[in-house]
Amino acid sequence: MSKSPAPVDVFAISIATAGGAGFAPIAPGTWGTAVAVPLAFLLAGVPLWIFGAVTAAVILVGIWAAGRADAFWGTHDSGRIVIDEVAGYFVTVALVDRSQWWILIVGFFVFRAFDIVKPPPVRAIDKRMDNAAGVVLDDVAAGIQGAVVMLALDYFGAFDALISRL
Repeated sequence: MSKSPAPVDVFAISIATAGGAGFAPIAPGTWGTAVAVPLAFLLAGVPLWIFGAVTAAVILVGIWAAGRADAFWGTHDSGRIVIDEVAGYFVTVALVDRSQWWILIVGFFVFRAFDIVKPPPVRAIDKRMDNAAGVVLDDVAAGIQGAVVMLALDYFGAFDALISRL
C-alpha cells in the first residue's frame, strides 16, 4: 500500500513534474523543456531583470520541490522531476529575443543537447552534488552553456539568416 500524499507533497510534485510533464512515459526531460518554451514566450515582453527574477524563483522553488518529491517517492533525481529542465531552458534563452518563436525553438535544441551530453562542468555538478540542489543546478549549468551558444548565434547573425529562409 502506497502512502497518501499530503497537500504540500501534491503541490511539490506538481511543480517538480512541471504540471505533470515529468510523467510522460518517453523522454520526460524533453517534455519538461517543452513546457518551458511557451512560458518563455509569454514572458518575452518583461524586462530582463524580471525574467531573471522569475528564473531565480524557478530555480529556488524547483530545488525545494525536487527535494520534496524525491523524498516522497524515495528516490534521488527521479526522471519524473523536470522543473530543472524548465530552469535550465530559462537560463539558455534569458539573453536572446524571446518574442521570436524560432529563437526559442533553437534554444530548445541547444539546451537539450547540453542537458543530454552533460559536458564539463555539468556532469561534475550532477555527480558531486548528491542532493536536490544538484538535481536542479546541473541543468542550470547546462543552461549557462546553452546561453553562451545562443549569444554566439545571435552575435554572428545566425538568427537573422534563419528568419530570412523562413
